[in-house]
Amino acid sequence: MGNESGSRGSGIPTLLVGVLVAVVGVVLAAGGAWLAVVGGSWYYLIAGVALLISGVQLIRRRASGAWWYAAVLVGTLGWTAWESGLNYWRWIPRLDVVLILAILVALVMHRLDGGPSRRGAFASAGVLFLGLVVAGALAFVPRGYDNPGQLPDIAAASLATDVGTLQPADRPSDEDWTAYGRDSAATRFSPLDQINVDNVGKLERAWVYRTGDLLDHRWGAETTPLKVGDSVYLCTSRNILISLEASSGEERWRYDPQVSEDAIPYTAACRGVTYYEVPAQRQAELADGGVCQARIISGTLDGRIIEVDAQTGRPCEDFGDNGQVDIKVGMGETPPGYVSINSAPVVVRDVVVTGHQVLDGQRRYPPSGVIKGFDALTGELRWAWDAGRPDRSEPVSGDETYVRGSPNMWTTAAGDSQLGLVYLPMANAAADYWSSSRTPEENEWAASLVALNVETGLPAWHFQTSHVDVWDYDPGSQPTLIDFPTDQGKVPAVIMPTKQGEIYVFDRRDGTPLSGIEERPVPQGGAEPEMRTATQPFSLYHSLQKPELTEQSMWGMSPFDQLFCRIQYRQADYRGMYTPPNADKPWIQYTGYNGGSDWGSVAVDPQRGVIIANYNDMPNYNELVPRAEADRLGWVPRDEMAQDRGGAEGAGDPQQGTPYAINVNAGWRVPFTGMLCKEPPYGGIRAIDLASGETIWDRPLGTARSNGPFGIRSGLPIDIGTPNNGGSVVTAGGLVFIAAATDDLIRAIDMRTGKTVWQDVLPAGGQANPMVYEVDGRQYLTIVATGHHFMETPTGDYVVTYALPE
Repeated sequence: MGNESGSRGSGIPTLLVGVLVAVVGVVLAAGGAWLAVVGGSWYYLIAGVALLISGVQLIRRRASGAWWYAAVLVGTLGWTAWESGLNYWRWIPRLDVVLILAILVALVMHRLDGGPSRRGAFASAGVLFLGLVVAGALAFVPRGYDNPGQLPDIAAASLATDVGTLQPADRPSDEDWTAYGRDSAATRFSPLDQINVDNVGKLERAWVYRTGDLLDHRWGAETTPLKVGDSVYLCTSRNILISLEASSGEERWRYDPQVSEDAIPYTAACRGVTYYEVPAQRQAELADGGVCQARIISGTLDGRIIEVDAQTGRPCEDFGDNGQVDIKVGMGETPPGYVSINSAPVVVRDVVVTGHQVLDGQRRYPPSGVIKGFDALTGELRWAWDAGRPDRSEPVSGDETYVRGSPNMWTTAAGDSQLGLVYLPMANAAADYWSSSRTPEENEWAASLVALNVETGLPAWHFQTSHVDVWDYDPGSQPTLIDFPTDQGKVPAVIMPTKQGEIYVFDRRDGTPLSGIEERPVPQGGAEPEMRTATQPFSLYHSLQKPELTEQSMWGMSPFDQLFCRIQYRQADYRGMYTPPNADKPWIQYTGYNGGSDWGSVAVDPQRGVIIANYNDMPNYNELVPRAEADRLGWVPRDEMAQDRGGAEGAGDPQQGTPYAINVNAGWRVPFTGMLCKEPPYGGIRAIDLASGETIWDRPLGTARSNGPFGIRSGLPIDIGTPNNGGSVVTAGGLVFIAAATDDLIRAIDMRTGKTVWQDVLPAGGQANPMVYEVDGRQYLTIVATGHHFMETPTGDYVVTYALPE
């Protein structure tokens, strides 16, 4: 009688619970059968069938429905513990829906024939609800922090290296930030210590400046300003040059080179500008009696080098044609957006050395990747080195052009004026994911660190970080120059991080490795089996790589999206690092093309002997698309499109001139929630002992406050570790300053522990490297916040500067 009367007026809730359980069972059983067929876990099929039985019995108001559900819950707990251990992130998609449904089942158990009393049912629901609350609360507990080592003390002798004294960037004053990486050595280390661990919590905004250069597509300026004397210099997305008063942010001048929007390549990026002072021995060559003694040099997205007077912003008339030279000369046909300078040029021995971005993924034979060296005062082309003809450096003449599609250098170089060498991280030949048409020269010099003699424009030495690369593993990080400690004393060295997560150390004089490098066997076969090399290089000094992916490391916010990702994993070719492109099925690339380490590079504290490296921990899910199918889909080079499609790099790139287009799911997302298929964390930051290469600490970088399912900005400060673009700054005050992550925060990290000790919300995404300087005894921290379309952070035009209260 009690059960019958208790069911009156409550049949619909019981029926609804039963239907929900049955529907979940059908979905899991169907997807689980698919997963089992492709060789994956049988759990989903078994659990789905059991849930379907449970749901049917609940609809019939049979107590056995609750028992069947209890069996699924207990079995899921056991399976999760067996498959996931104590990995919290793995428990979420395996248990969240199962636990929520368990609460609903418990709430209606007393209405079932033969079910428990109302009090017993509600008590069971209460216990389950408490478990759900505890599980949710555990998301806010920081995890993934690893602190196995001890931060070295400040040494008596610094590891800062001697690169000459020809320019202020070679030996900057403590108060200045004179190059993209602060100095010619690209250490990203400031000797200022006014802001330290004890007072950083008092930081406040000193001034905010808006450039006015806002974009609603392909945004992402990635800018690090310079500070020299009492002036800050920066460039905007479309290469507008601006000078600000360093203590107030008041604009002093701006120069607009009139870059058209159709020149924007993949991203409207201007990572930085270059500061150059004309040497005393060349002062007599200056026009107008000494105008432009100090110059701001910038590349543009339409392929020009611009020089303006650092004091006035007016073009330097003695440089090229009224202050500019066109790097596209000798390249043949160059459609808008195909030849773009997005990184700061480097000046070595009065030679402006520049590479350029060649628009990825469009054609096998776009314009050349030739590297050019111009006289920093006159703009005269001194030499032109093309990796497609590596034994020559004389500029072409007449109708001759540089080799189309040859490897380029899109990122930032580093220079040593004392040795007369510039260190170039070279990219691939065009068509990143197809190699059969590449020449022997391209295969030798692509994806390499090349040391070029700036007097001759010819290589001194090189090291290839990826052989016959078809993974877009071109090194994107700026090299860092340092004195490396060895048993025989300090050696002038270059540190080279890579997208694969490897960190190499070389004697920068001759390329001799200063740490072990091992050629290891890698997967073979794929679409071009004859092109794959048997081995690839791996650094024995340090690697940022994480363990290889498994089906168990697939993720999502629920068992449904995790099931989707597990099926995708099983349907793809994945055999670890360097799994070759496959024409018959998708293949997984891990690490992905965004790193490891990318253009933000590393920071090095030469006083303590510590490397700070932030990194991405993301796979790509890639497909080679046959030419006929790509043509049917309308995948044509961008210069032939009626309208720019936008989208992620590699997502539907035609690779015209090869048999296949390429489709890269850069984040490998679940279509219906937008969540990423790999379990967290997706990015981190690590402190490394420079002498030994050992990890001091490692932690996730970035919270979920701006990241959630269905594109929702969750606002939750869960320390999930997000993808990141941009690098860090280290200071003598024992702090690491970094934004980079997708949570729109800039943070200060204690170098001793890796813990965040201060943070602030930026008005737009902070995908840029910060910089630190001092004016009139006051230390400042500056970050350019413009957001980034690829990282899906809000667009803006902000220069945000912090200081301690006066």
